[in-house]
Amino acid sequence: GRKEACTGAASMRVPLRSCCRLSALLLGSHRGSKAGLRWHSSLGNMVSYLTEERGRPHCKDYRIYFKTAEGRYISPFHDIPLFAGDEQENDVPSKRVKKNEDETVFNMVVEVPRWTNAKLEIATKDPLNPIKQDVKKGKLRYVANVFPHKGYIWNYGALPQTWEAPSLMDKDTQCCGDNDPIDVCDIGSKVCLPGEVIRVKVLGILAMIDAGETDWKIIAINVEDADAPILNSIEDVRKNRPGHLEATVDWFRKYKVPDGSPENQFAFNGQFKDKDFALAIIQSTHEHWRALVRKQVNGGAINCQNVSVCESPFKCSEDEAAAIVNSAPIPGSPDPVPTEVDKWHFLAK
Repeated sequence: GRKEACTGAASMRVPLRSCCRLSALLLGSHRGSKAGLRWHSSLGNMVSYLTEERGRPHCKDYRIYFKTAEGRYISPFHDIPLFAGDEQENDVPSKRVKKNEDETVFNMVVEVPRWTNAKLEIATKDPLNPIKQDVKKGKLRYVANVFPHKGYIWNYGALPQTWEAPSLMDKDTQCCGDNDPIDVCDIGSKVCLPGEVIRVKVLGILAMIDAGETDWKIIAINVEDADAPILNSIEDVRKNRPGHLEATVDWFRKYKVPDGSPENQFAFNGQFKDKDFALAIIQSTHEHWRALVRKQVNGGAINCQNVSVCESPFKCSEDEAAAIVNSAPIPGSPDPVPTEVDKWHFLAK
């Protein structure tokens, strides 16, 4: 799980004279490129977000900030709605679970693309919660390649407007939350970009125990994926993707071992719970977030600054949000990735 940061949106990358790189995302799957542009569009829900990179990739000052299509800087943690299509008028979304063709559809903020190693996360403690690379013991964090896996084996990210409260013990895991938005594994075929916002449907959930904390892992699929119509439950994944769920448990169990940590443990003997169970957990973490952003609970070092939640005492002006981004380092060329990131680790079974 994430211990120091967390969330993210990206796509249509346009070099500007200011050297500031913007990425525009139209939710969906259609992709095109011309003159160095990458873009995504959907004929349905045309909600768009943009991302703006600051600092240098693979450096400690690197940040990915978020904007609306209208140019307002936002927090991906607090301002992007949990429920896809629930672009509310400056208010906390209602408690109802939105339905789309009898399926619950959520926004997912992609932090780490499949097959990559940099541990990018929404910075929960930073103003506006940009995506940044996690730092551990003074060094940028890269997830090890535990044979036969290369980096992350799915697009990895978080559901916005959720929070695993560290002061509340889960009745099933008997552990408290990890103080982050709830994690999501998108098992679709498309390799996403850091900060991309996609619409996903939930299939199931895994209860990982990380250093004594509950760290739920949602299993979901991009609704635009070709396999989305046939994957509607965790059993559908087991049937149509042989070995995928077993590989997921293996990955989460061992990914920290090369760094000297013990294997992670799981509630329910490492068995996945079904969609209904997952939806209940999501709803619970959404309620915890509502209390957090309304200052009804002590969030500690969590930064709740937002521009759209009118019931929140942490709401700031557009000018204040812009000042935060404008004070960040200007974009620069990436540093090289350390060669040891490509190393394969072979662990005893």
